[in-house]
Order: sequence, then C-alpha cells, then structure tokens
Amino acid sequence: MAQALMVGLDVGIYGRLATRDHILELAALAEASGLESLWVADHVIFPVTLTSRYPYSATGAFPIDMTREPLLEPLATMGVLVGATQRVKIGTAVLVMPYRHPVLLARMLVTLDVLSGGRMILGAGVGWLAEEFAALGACPFAARGRVTDECIEIVKRLCQGGEVTFQGEHYHLEPVVSSPGSVQRPHPPILIGGTSNAALRRAARLGDGWVSTGLRPEHLRARLSTLAKLCEAHGRRLDDLRRLVDLGYSRIIVRYRGSGAEAQRQQLRMFIADIIPQV
Repeated sequence: MAQALMVGLDVGIYGRLATRDHILELAALAEASGLESLWVADHVIFPVTLTSRYPYSATGAFPIDMTREPLLEPLATMGVLVGATQRVKIGTAVLVMPYRHPVLLARMLVTLDVLSGGRMILGAGVGWLAEEFAALGACPFAARGRVTDECIEIVKRLCQGGEVTFQGEHYHLEPVVSSPGSVQRPHPPILIGGTSNAALRRAARLGDGWVSTGLRPEHLRARLSTLAKLCEAHGRRLDDLRRLVDLGYSRIIVRYRGSGAEAQRQQLRMFIADIIPQV
C-alpha cells in the first residue's frame, strides 16, 4: 500500500507577504492542520540590475520584482519557526550551499536540529544568481558545483559530531571538535535541489532525496528514471525512490505567490480541506 502523500508549506520569505505576521500565521496553520512541514527558500540580497537567467521559468525571468519587495534571510527565519512550532518539520528548498561557510552553516543546522528536537531538513543547491554570489563575496560562480559538493561533505561530518577534519580543493579544515552532533543521525536529511544532470548526479552521490521544481509531470518521469539509474550505479536507493507514489513523490511543497493575505488564507484553507483529502 502506498504511503499517504506528505504536504509541506512554503512560508514565503520573499515577496510582499514576507512579513512577521504572515509567516507566523502560516506556521500556526501548518501545526493546526496536520501539514507535515514548513519550508523556506534562500536569497540574501538581490541586485538592482539582474542579468542572470532564472532556471525555473520559461522566460528566464524571476517571478517577483525584488527591487520593490521584502526579503528575509532563511536560517534566521528557521530559528523563529523552531520557536513557533512543536511538531512540523522545517526545511530549506533550497539552501544555496556556497553562500555560507560550511563550518558555520553546519553548526547553525546542528543548533536548529537540537533546539527543534530533530525537525530540520536540509535542501541543498548550487544557486543560479551570479550577482548574489558577487555581492556576498562567495566562491567563483563557475566553481559553485564543486564547492557545493565539499560543503555537503563538511556539513555531514560536523553534524555527526566528534573530531572532524577535511582537506579538499576549496576547503581545508584542521582537526576540530563538533559537539553536540545533530539529533537526527547521522545528520538531518539532505535533499538535493535542481533538475540538471549535474544535480541528479549529486543527489545520487550525496543526497537522501531530491527536490525538483518547475517541471511538468511528463518531464518528471524522465528525470526520475535518470535519477534511479544514477542511484543504481552508485549502489544507492534514495528514500524518495523507495516510496514511489506515481512519479516517485512522497512529499510536495505548496507555495502561494498571490498578492494578498486574505486570498492566501482562502486558497490554503481550500487546499487543506478539499484537495489534500482527495490525494
């Protein structure tokens, strides 16, 4: 028998509804309605002039004019969500790994996992906005894939706890002690974001699951088939593939991008009351 589909809610930390009241309202709704999880995306700062192509729209344009809208930092928001909830899982969809030093990032994730009682999920991606990399003084944009691989490895080791060292192309870590480790063992679930072949290879090698966005069902089947073959080549079976539901999904994340809070409330109430029970 197939498992019930788990539903998560993107709380929307950028755009006009990225306010304290709206985010806390969504957290309370998720807790009270039996939703499985809350999710945040990752941007830190937007350029006034944007030339990078957004990979998840047909036109390449970002769906929101971020020169006019609020933007909140995801890890700080997750700390608030930890304190505002008791049950729901809290994840990133996805965190751009090269934006933050992996040692600091790992210790922040461990702290959130400890204080939440083991409710963190790390969605990890390489990023797409070259101007944001430049503004943050992050790694060279062209190296972001290799940097992300090393970041994931370091985060895994530090979450496991104990003495940790790492020697890579981009990061060198002499022996340090990471204590405590994360509540979830050996580390919080790591879901790899992206739809490219490189992202699927990263999911097969380093991930516990896959986060996709912007693909129609007819394209998802092909991507899942490729991912399954890559996992088999690495001798791995991701949890998402063990819990196949139709195209392979056990969890979906819904996002509201409308303009008003009341319309958001109505849409989410309808989704929870009328749509979820039919899945």
